Amino acid sequence: MDSTSPDQHHSSMDSTVPVSGKDSTIPPAIGHQMSPDDPENPQNWHAARKVYVSMVATAFAFAVAFGITSLTVAIQGVMMEFQVSMTAAVLGLSLNLLGIAFAPITTPHLSERFGRSPVYLVSLPIFALFILGAGYSKSFAALAVCRFFAGFFGGPCLVLIEGTFADVWSPHKTVTYYSVLSLASYIGAGCAPIILGYVVPAESWRWTQYVTLMIAFAAFLLGVGVPETYPREIVRTRARRGGYKIDLAKAESGVTLAEMAGTTLFTPLAMAVSDPVVVMITIYLALNFAVLFQWFIAVPAVLALTYGFTLHQAGLAFIAAVVGALVSTFTSSSIEGVTNRRNGCTSMANMAPIEYRLVPGMFGSVGLVASLFWIGFSAKPTVHFMVPIVGTGVYVWSSMSILTALVSYIFDAYPAKGTLSALTLMATTRLIFAAWLPLVVIQMIMGLQGQWAYSVFGFLAVPMIAVPIMLFIFGPRLRARSRYSAPTMSNGKHPMNQRVDQEMQMGSMHH
Repeated sequence: MDSTSPDQHHSSMDSTVPVSGKDSTIPPAIGHQMSPDDPENPQNWHAARKVYVSMVATAFAFAVAFGITSLTVAIQGVMMEFQVSMTAAVLGLSLNLLGIAFAPITTPHLSERFGRSPVYLVSLPIFALFILGAGYSKSFAALAVCRFFAGFFGGPCLVLIEGTFADVWSPHKTVTYYSVLSLASYIGAGCAPIILGYVVPAESWRWTQYVTLMIAFAAFLLGVGVPETYPREIVRTRARRGGYKIDLAKAESGVTLAEMAGTTLFTPLAMAVSDPVVVMITIYLALNFAVLFQWFIAVPAVLALTYGFTLHQAGLAFIAAVVGALVSTFTSSSIEGVTNRRNGCTSMANMAPIEYRLVPGMFGSVGLVASLFWIGFSAKPTVHFMVPIVGTGVYVWSSMSILTALVSYIFDAYPAKGTLSALTLMATTRLIFAAWLPLVVIQMIMGLQGQWAYSVFGFLAVPMIAVPIMLFIFGPRLRARSRYSAPTMSNGKHPMNQRVDQEMQMGSMHH
């Protein structure tokens, strides 16, 4: 759903880092920040280099997201070959998501110590090896284990993309670049049933994994030689090459094992019961992602039972999801452009209040409720199949708009350490719920009937409409009272020199 350490600052400072050795005239930097006139600062790179780095991060995230939903096309094949129930077969999706749920906890510490590029270039090949193992599995247990570890090792790619984009693009366009990077996960997951719906009927369920492997290999070839973007690692590398010592500020993610566990494990658990802003957003995104991933199980089943769709016809229905994600990127970035202009925001030196990042989520919240009732009451033989399919597209537009708004808001809602803990909680929680609901959604549909099953989700989503509105109105006050906040954070303005390394996900997606 959302690395190195969380102390990713887009702001720059003119102070120098204490150095010793043969060269004390290096470009100024402090902590892991780099001078605004430093040519090695990723913010100063040529546009082509920025685009290349962004393309690599997108390709890696796309490959892992494609792998998440790839096995949903193979449910029937897995059931037949291994003689397991549908619920067991769906574990191929759920275990993969549970593996990814560890990434927001571990990736910040790995990236802090090694930089982004090494983590990318180690994570994806190991992911590919477990995908290959899943494709060659001779037992269901082997398939389940391989799918879990594919998620575990591929998850960092879904987390790192946020930090990579934050490294090279300006924060006054946070909503825009987050909506763009979210496309990698949403379209990657959506393309799997579209493409594999043609492949599996012609080959076998194992080709869901082989095609994923091919995509991962192509992404890896694109990314070989990708430059490091994390300023802290750039500064360290430059010091090693220059033969001088440099004193960096302590990593916000922690140095000792106890500090690291506190930042990405214990503090997130404490925030889950003590911080109203974090609690509201975590619950909303958990519901959002749980419903999002159940579509990959429910849509093929409902279209087959209600309209007699074949596997590839059901796969084509996910074109609506891809279109919904693309439209969300357009609307979210357009709304940010309008709010920036109205607030006179033209650069990071003149940031609009971060509450304005919530506006796309306000629209998305209404669309989410409407789409759930729309789908629930239209998926029946007397209604044309395009009606519920378009409804799923509206849901995806709503889902991504909400995710973009709420995560972009949290990026700068707290000082660095608090933000990393909040993003970790949000990403891990929504991935766990996304893993759970697909296991029970068919039973819900069969027991309650489709219209009432989705009405339950719709009714749960109704009070969530208030979340972005309440944060827009009361957000600054709530954050000012938070034990995880600081005095400079309470005015609703962009917290200069507090920019956080946004690397939580999925999720993803948190990634």
